Amino acid sequence: MGLISKFMALIPLLLLLLLVSDATADATSGVFDITKFGAKPNADVTQALADAWKEACASATPSKVLVPKGTYQLGASRLKGPCKSPIELLVEGTLQASPTDTEGDGLLVMEYVDHLTLTGTGVFDGQGKAGWEKNDCHLKKICKKLPMNLKFNFITNSIVKDITSLDSKNFHINVLAGKNLTFDHLKITAPENSPNTDGIHLGDSEDVYILNTAIATGDDCISVGYTNRKITISDVTCGPGHGISIGSLGKYKTEKEVVGVTVKKCKLIGTTNGVRIKSWPDSAVSYPASDMHFEDIEMENVANPIIIDQEYCPWNQCNRKVPSTIKISKVSFKNIKGTSSTPVAVKLVCSKSHPCEDVEIADIDLTYSGKQGPIVSECANVKPKISGKQNPPICAKPAPPETTPSTD
Repeated sequence: MGLISKFMALIPLLLLLLLVSDATADATSGVFDITKFGAKPNADVTQALADAWKEACASATPSKVLVPKGTYQLGASRLKGPCKSPIELLVEGTLQASPTDTEGDGLLVMEYVDHLTLTGTGVFDGQGKAGWEKNDCHLKKICKKLPMNLKFNFITNSIVKDITSLDSKNFHINVLAGKNLTFDHLKITAPENSPNTDGIHLGDSEDVYILNTAIATGDDCISVGYTNRKITISDVTCGPGHGISIGSLGKYKTEKEVVGVTVKKCKLIGTTNGVRIKSWPDSAVSYPASDMHFEDIEMENVANPIIIDQEYCPWNQCNRKVPSTIKISKVSFKNIKGTSSTPVAVKLVCSKSHPCEDVEIADIDLTYSGKQGPIVSECANVKPKISGKQNPPICAKPAPPETTPSTD
């Protein structure tokens, strides 16, 4: 064999060595690029992401999994810890769900990770339209749950920032048993008519911060569920959507108390509710919900700006005649201003058997320019402490009996 022929025969081996060397260099620098694990734009990268995560998670030094710019198809993925060192998932591209995939927990589930950073200018695209047409969970207690865009289970001492969640089939972001977890500068968006597309839902979590985030969706922008403690929501813009809610509470026997929720410096635009606490009648369990504070809130054309609803019973899924046994106390609404799209701007309907206690209302300035009558407030089973500006006059009339079912 001639010299040239021998050299030509070595080329495939040399190329392979270069590729191995490139991947090794990336790993040595702590960067695990999914394209080095076989990922290609406009193709399924589920296995490549799993492989890159597995190696990065095993690294003895801080590591980074990189999803570079481009659009990639992603099947239901689960990235698990614990990892040996702090780990970052940097998403610069778009990870796109199949529009017909209506099975599984979520597009991306991350769990049992300490010191996680999820960041980047990338997009998690749930392609939810096909799923919304099959979603009946807003109509029935028992229903098939569609996949969420992002689920964080047992994530601690971590931050999620700068990413976009688009058109999730179900909740955009669900947090279970998180602790010391921050969400900062997120963009969450879905059409106003997309059912059950809550922006961020929290459950069984503690020390969670949601900051500087814009949410436009078809359900609650943020829903703080049961068994949560020390939750801070600040500088969030919400709309369209169903507002920022604590609850619903009292639906399941496994629920425990909610203590310490602060919502401040937020703006709600064109939402069906503003700031809300809601619990079910005929509650499955009894516990306190306390130390909940709403302050420095701006409302723009919001249907129910301030609401406590302990007769929350969407689509008549409960026995409305049995009062809620969730005990609400230590609640404040302070410096809330703007416009209401209905004449009932403040509605505080508490439980007959467990009236609300220690409710404080200060400096409320809401206006209504419609033709349904003067702006009013309605109250039941609560005697709030009132101070500062009061527009409308607070608790000037009792709330009428509920005659129409809630629909959200």
